[in-house]
Amino acid sequence: MKLKDIMTKDVIIIHPEDTLQTAATKMRDYDIGFLPVYEGRELVGVLSDRDLVVRATAENRDPKTLITRDLMTSPAVCCFDDQDIEDAARVMNQNQIRRLVILKRADNDLAGVISLGDLALHVNSDVPAEVLQSVSEP
Repeated sequence: MKLKDIMTKDVIIIHPEDTLQTAATKMRDYDIGFLPVYEGRELVGVLSDRDLVVRATAENRDPKTLITRDLMTSPAVCCFDDQDIEDAARVMNQNQIRRLVILKRADNDLAGVISLGDLALHVNSDVPAEVLQSVSEP
């Protein structure tokens, strides 16, 4: 099965100069925990709800003035929409991540996002459990 068959296609993005308050508002409004960060047409990083809590709130940083660029994880880890879901599981395992940006191979445009939960629903093996265990290790 290909990633394009299981990915979430309607992806909300954020820009590097947006504040963390903007990011948190988008996450709340769309009930998501992950935002690809785009500067123009270029994927420059990702921002997760965990980044907001652990990197900003725990360090007493002001979400109204701190911008996404200051907190995003960069470079973003990604796969292409024509890759097999086993490839994505391997990438997620190697990088210890729970969400993965999916790009179109033809032009590197954003195609979608997959999560560990997406893998769990579509892979008939212990792969999602192995990835979760790996991601959860310190």
